[in-house]
Amino acid sequence: MYHFTALVTCLAILLYFFTSVQVARARVKFGIKVPAISGDPDFERVFRVQMNTLEWMPIFLPSLWLFAIYISDPGAAVLGLVWIAGRVLYMTGYAKAAAKRSPGFAVQAVATIILWVGAFGCDRVAAGVCVRIGSAVVFPGCCAAPLAVRC
Repeated sequence: MYHFTALVTCLAILLYFFTSVQVARARVKFGIKVPAISGDPDFERVFRVQMNTLEWMPIFLPSLWLFAIYISDPGAAVLGLVWIAGRVLYMTGYAKAAAKRSPGFAVQAVATIILWVGAFGCDRVAAGVCVRIGSAVVFPGCCAAPLAVRC
């Protein structure tokens, strides 16, 4: 069973729903009527957060689940939470200024790339490191890799 991955999937969908609510609120705040998607730069940044999140979901979700199946459910969940944290960082940065979205984008992109590579079932290539959280091995079977990270 993939309980951790299922929970992270629900959290990712909740995040997307939150971005949708933010767009609805921004439409009212900035007077942007449906179906318009432009008009005020502040609205456009809120809208782009929602759209960019939507654009990444078809890359993120299958990679998340395939990583959970082939590598590790807890490992997928941890990387999924990193992706969510990156999206939140992206959202808060972009709300301030377009130039401040890059750190969050980088965090979620790296998490997605690791998940995508891991979707091929190659744990050593996926992480290149053995990650331990306490005594639990997040990426089982990869501890013979040249690099080891202990949290």
